Amino acid sequence: MDNQIALVLLEMIRRNGGDQKRIEHSLKVYGYAQLLGKLEGLSPEKQLILELTAILHDIGICVSEAKYGYSDGEKQEIEGPPVARQILERLSVDAEVIDRVCFIISKHHTFSAIDGIDFQLLVEADFLVNSVEEEVSPEGVKKFVAMNFKSDAGRKTIGYLFKALP
Repeated sequence: MDNQIALVLLEMIRRNGGDQKRIEHSLKVYGYAQLLGKLEGLSPEKQLILELTAILHDIGICVSEAKYGYSDGEKQEIEGPPVARQILERLSVDAEVIDRVCFIISKHHTFSAIDGIDFQLLVEADFLVNSVEEEVSPEGVKKFVAMNFKSDAGRKTIGYLFKALP
């Protein structure tokens, strides 16, 4: 499992070659996702799904930009799963894990589609990173957290990150 994660990380870096901002974003989301999953006590399979999804959640951006000239959330949800599937199949990841990772990537900007703790924690980890990278206002953070954070680990972590949140 650890070797698969390392190989997926390396492939994400290769696919985003030269774009340090995008690479760093994915690495930070992976770090937070790993933390949240461990704190929530996910099963090994759910933890693997969460970590793989965190690494690959934005893997469709390069394809979207090449194909359409932009990479909004909708295009990322369309273009990301085929790339993720190709990477994971080449590394002989279990088919059920691949299907779940690809499903979450295909909906990771569609919060109404959240259907499990792995998906929930991916959204929370991504927001932990985006809130800082995009300099979301304290009011915006509070609103997003109130509407979208469900896990104790996510709420604690964002509270520590911003100190002023409950």
